[in-house]
Order: sequence, then structure tokens, then C-alpha cells
Amino acid sequence: FLGIAFLGIGLWAWNEKGVLSNISSITDLGGFDPVWLFLVVGGVMFILGFAGCIGALRENTFLLKFFSVFLGIIFFLELTAGVLAFVFKDWIKDQLYFFINNNIRAYRDDIDLQNLIDFTQEYWQCCGAFGADDWNLNIYFNCTDSNASRERCGVPFSCCTKDPAEAVINTQCGYDARQKPEVDQQIVIYTKGCVPQFEKWLQDNLTIVAGIFIGIALLQIFGICLAQNLVSDIEAVRASW
Repeated sequence: FLGIAFLGIGLWAWNEKGVLSNISSITDLGGFDPVWLFLVVGGVMFILGFAGCIGALRENTFLLKFFSVFLGIIFFLELTAGVLAFVFKDWIKDQLYFFINNNIRAYRDDIDLQNLIDFTQEYWQCCGAFGADDWNLNIYFNCTDSNASRERCGVPFSCCTKDPAEAVINTQCGYDARQKPEVDQQIVIYTKGCVPQFEKWLQDNLTIVAGIFIGIALLQIFGICLAQNLVSDIEAVRASW
């Protein structure tokens, strides 16, 4: 049911953006569409939930084996991704930089992507991939003389340092921020990039992150073992008929 809920949210978001009425527009966004997260996660959860639940209730060995194999594949992919991320740290860092910059270019193209970037910059108190000047990649914020946008040489409001006394967010706080000297910029906006801030956050919370991943891995292994045991029990009972 949770998987269906995620799928429903994803499809509703696409319907609101007009994607369902024009499927070809899926490829129009240059950056990452956060709706894909809901669709992929929801789809995987629904497939696993359906196969495991119906397989156990109906004692269907095919569905239980499918559940076990599918969960095993997910576990293997997670393990492979973790090993590759550790071995090829520099390559992952370059890919993350490339990914963030692509989304900076598409910042104004999709409201969901815009909200995701704003949340990331506010949460990690960062601006751009490696610094505020990365916003030159966006046509609205770049500092070229031909740019007629009012946001020229600025940054999104999520880059601004927060004043606890302000109850209402000033969405224009980043205007002309990058025209100021670097010393003055640090007072108004976050000057550290999101990639180094993410690395710092990961190092500070390494134990918690590792614990979460180990917990998820153990749950997956436990689910595989339960499914295999149930399959063995069902086959043993059928063999005795």
C-alpha cells in the first residue's frame, strides 16, 4: 500500500505538470526530476510487497522465489555501489559535481527540482557545487553583460545566511550578492559549495550513516532467509502428499 501511495504521488505530480498529457516532455528537463524518486521507489516497494505478501498468503513458491531473488539483486547492487563509491571516490566526486551543475542550469525549469535544490542548500548551508560562482551556469544568475535578468550576479534565496529574527523569508536576499567583495559575500550568503559540505556532513555522521545501511542490509538478508525458509517448508509439505 505504501508503494501504491508513492506511485500515486508521482503520477499526481506528473499530471499537475502536464507530463501525462505530453509524455515526450519527460526528456525536456535538463536536470533531475524528483518525481522519478517517488515512481522508482514506489514501483520497487509495490513489486516487493506484492510478491512477498501474496506469495506468503497463497503459498505461491514462484512469487516467494521472485521476492527473494529481486531482494537479493537490490542487496547486491547496494553492496556494489558502496564498494565502488569507496574505491572511486574522486570519480564519484566529479560525477556529483557534474550532476549538481546540470541541475543548476535547469533550476528555473521545474518547481520540484527548484524546491529540492533550495532544501539542499538550506540544509547543508551551501551554495552551488563548489561555490556560489557555480550559479553563473544558470541563465538567470550569470554575470555576463548581456544578461538582462534582475537576478544577474545573484544567487537563490536558499544560499542566503539566515537571520533568526526574520520570521518571513526574503526571497530577494541573494540579489547582486556576487557583485560584492568576497569578505562581504560571506556575511550575506553561504560561500562553501554543497559537495564539500556533503563530504563534511558524511564524515561527521559516518557512524549513523553506516548503522542505517547495515540495518537495511540485515533486514534485506532477513527477508531473503524468511522467504527461502517458507519456500522450503511449502515444498516439503507438498512432497509429503
